[in-house]
Amino acid sequence: MIERVPHDLEAYVARSTAPGCFICRMLAGEPDFEHEIIAQDDAHIAFLSRWPPLPGYALAAPKAHLEGVVRDFDDAGYLAMMAFVRRLALAVEAVLGPERTYLLSLGSQQGNSHVHWHVAGLPAGVPYREQQFHALMTEHGIVPTTRESQAALARELAAAMR
Repeated sequence: MIERVPHDLEAYVARSTAPGCFICRMLAGEPDFEHEIIAQDDAHIAFLSRWPPLPGYALAAPKAHLEGVVRDFDDAGYLAMMAFVRRLALAVEAVLGPERTYLLSLGSQQGNSHVHWHVAGLPAGVPYREQQFHALMTEHGIVPTTRESQAALARELAAAMR
C-alpha cells in the first residue's frame, strides 16, 4: 500500500494553467518553481515532482521550450532526449526497485505545455486495481515528502544516473 496524503487539485490546476511555463520558470531559478534537480546536461534536465503520486516520481525535459512531444524534435534531438529519459528510468529502477516503470508525456497547450516525460516507478505489491492510471492520479493523494527526503533521493538518483 502506498502512503498518501490529500492533494489540493484545484490549486494545482490553477498553478498549471497560469501564464508562464513551470519548467522555464524553474530553469530561470524562480523560487516558487524550485524542484529537486537530479541531473542535467546542456540540453536536458531531470527533477523530482513536488507532488508525487508515487515514491520517486521524476520528470525529464528538454531545457529548450518545446511543446510538440514528437514534432518539435529532429531525429537526433529526440533520440538524445529518449536516451536521457532512459537513464533516469534506469536510475529510478536501481534506487527504488519498482515492479514496473511507467513512462509517459503529459501536458497540453492549456497547461504544462513544455514537453516533459514522467518517470514513475510502481512499487511492488500495489494491488492491480490501484496500478496504472489509478496510481498516477493525484486525485487519490500524493506521497508525503519533505525537502530533506527529496534532496536525499535526488542525490541517490543522480549517483545512479552517473
